[in-house]
Amino acid sequence: MRTRIALSVAVLTGWTLAASGLLVWTLESRAVQHDVYDNIAQETQELFRLQYPESRADSSNPGPPAYDSAEELLEVFLTRNVPDDDELFVGWWSDDAKLTTGHPLGEATLGDDGFRPAVRELLPEGGSARRSVSGIGDYLLTVQPLTSTTGDRADAMVVVSYLDAERDELTQTMQTYAGVSLLLLLGIVALAWFQAGRLLKPLRALHANAEEINATDLSRRLPVATSDDIGRLTHTYNAMLDRLQQGFVSQRQFLDDAGHELRTPLTVLRGHLELVDPTDAREVEETTDLLLDEVDRMSRLVDELILLAKSDRPDFVRRAPTSLTGLLEQVHRKAGALSAARDWRLGELPPESLSALVDEQRITQALLQLCDNAVKHTSAGDRITLAGTVHHGVGGGTVRLTVTDTGQGVEPEARERIFDRFGRAHVPEGDEGFGLGLSIVRAIAEAHDGRVWVEDGPGGGARFVIELSTEQGSNAWHGS
Repeated sequence: MRTRIALSVAVLTGWTLAASGLLVWTLESRAVQHDVYDNIAQETQELFRLQYPESRADSSNPGPPAYDSAEELLEVFLTRNVPDDDELFVGWWSDDAKLTTGHPLGEATLGDDGFRPAVRELLPEGGSARRSVSGIGDYLLTVQPLTSTTGDRADAMVVVSYLDAERDELTQTMQTYAGVSLLLLLGIVALAWFQAGRLLKPLRALHANAEEINATDLSRRLPVATSDDIGRLTHTYNAMLDRLQQGFVSQRQFLDDAGHELRTPLTVLRGHLELVDPTDAREVEETTDLLLDEVDRMSRLVDELILLAKSDRPDFVRRAPTSLTGLLEQVHRKAGALSAARDWRLGELPPESLSALVDEQRITQALLQLCDNAVKHTSAGDRITLAGTVHHGVGGGTVRLTVTDTGQGVEPEARERIFDRFGRAHVPEGDEGFGLGLSIVRAIAEAHDGRVWVEDGPGGGARFVIELSTEQGSNAWHGS
């Protein structure tokens, strides 16, 4: 990844520098060409003003010429005007080049076999022609015809512009630009390589940490040093480790608790099977009844453990629009079969028009579990009340489904423990449960993004509350 980042920066920077150089070369080449034509135009204007000094800026009415012959005019012009380093002035009369300035390439230019034919071709109307000759290079030949006193136009001033010389300075500048660009490119790539190493250092640490983590040690965490994308990734990674560690600890505790609870009935089974006298029919019958009862108890424990194990699955609850009032009324009718000796009542109910996206069977299972728990901790004649209330707050609304009894209540120090697996407080006589009922209730509540707790009842006893949030989804709650 570090190499790919550095290469990407190198390609992008190199392309940018090359494109910039090409653009500069194109623009400056055009500027050089314009300068050549501007210089030629300037020399032509100076020749015109020298020939017609009274004309000033009005070339349409030049007035009388100041010189009687083109030869005299050209001699004066070439004496007074000094060409640029890349220009050559040639005086042309009598059908040949008669006078030139002292440019180093002057003799080679006049020795060009095509020079004189090119000048003669341009003499009638004037103009420019471009030539390329070995040893001289590219040059622009411009002919400015002159009108003598005799009226012929066979005399002219010839301006030779050496284009290679004009471009040499630009070429040197671009060579300097190329060298500086190469140094900049190397510097930028080195900086990108270094910076990519700094940015990717947390990822390398993340990789090394992930390789060292195993199922027995999930305690390692990475320091979050920045608040950028890498920092957020590190924070997410640490949060994932927290969840994994919590899951492994919970799983290990679950297995330990399950093994502990299954050890007792297995010991009972083994002990009775070892001591039974197969020849005594009565003893065999009694042992069989006892063992079947113990097997039923183990089956119930296994079913509850499987239910708790499924509570972490996304399909543990299957939500559908459900009338909470109808659900409470149905649970009230079913709960009456748990104990006819209790006084079963319905308290405050939610509006009949209110429905919630919940798993009706799971909520019913949780409420019946609370009702069964209330039966175990109350006596004949005690009152058990089911109710449902809607609460509105700043962050959203909630609905609370409650089971309230007038029994002995729950001690404050045991109110958290009783919702843990195999966690129990006071165990009434005849209770053969395993301490998993209330943990199942909590699992169902949390699967609905809710919670459960116990508090003191208004007239003594205990009130168990399942609170479900109205923020479970945009369509979680409906009202007609």
